[in-house]
Amino acid sequence: MAARCRLAARFHRVHGANVRLDASRTRATRVESFANGLCFSQEPLAPGQIFLVEIEEKELGWCGHLRVGLTARDPQSLEVVPEYSLPDLVNMGDTWVFAITRSHNRVAAEGEAAWARGPPWEPFLLIERVRIPRDTLVGRSRPGRYSHILDDLYKTNVLPATARRSRIGVLYAPQPDGTADMHIVINGEDMGPSARHLPTARPLYAVVDVFASTKSVRVIPVEYGFPSLQTLCRLVIQKHIVHRLAIDGLDLPPPLKSFCKHE
Repeated sequence: MAARCRLAARFHRVHGANVRLDASRTRATRVESFANGLCFSQEPLAPGQIFLVEIEEKELGWCGHLRVGLTARDPQSLEVVPEYSLPDLVNMGDTWVFAITRSHNRVAAEGEAAWARGPPWEPFLLIERVRIPRDTLVGRSRPGRYSHILDDLYKTNVLPATARRSRIGVLYAPQPDGTADMHIVINGEDMGPSARHLPTARPLYAVVDVFASTKSVRVIPVEYGFPSLQTLCRLVIQKHIVHRLAIDGLDLPPPLKSFCKHE
């Protein structure tokens, strides 16, 4: 099953008190403290559709990292956005959130072996019947000269989960009993079913808590079929420059410049 790419590749207008969104609502920054950093996807996710973010900035001095998950609560219905995803939003019910750590994120249900992972060089990530192009899911090392043309990091997959440029996503996979399992994907690897028996009859929004040492994240659009016209334009522009920072000097609208600089 290949999920459809809908209008979920941006953040909802409803967010925590300390969050600032850019004009495109694809970048969320916590501007003070370590909490009140809750964000949601603009739209509910389709079955198998991943909501993917890249860690752009870190902040020293705090204990804890990014938290991601799903909620069946419409963000628009929240009178007040909770201070924390864990435990506040989860305690409100119909919400499932996973706290990302530096190295211990793989999960297995009781009585099961550790969740099997496919080789990181396989072109597609398979989660049950969901098939996602792996290349977009993997964080890049550093945006240096020619890095948009040649970057071998996806072959070794060495970025720690909480590192700057690490990419973390959440999706749900429907089950035969009519419910769904929530999966967290970190740099192209499925961490296993971190929550089970989610209700598929209700819309499920992605939850991203820009918490503690994680200061800023950016939404990364994921395409499942043929590339969009926007992506094709980006590829042509990147092919004719030697450094992605040169995009700033091009006569392009600011949102397109931002899209071209971030793979």
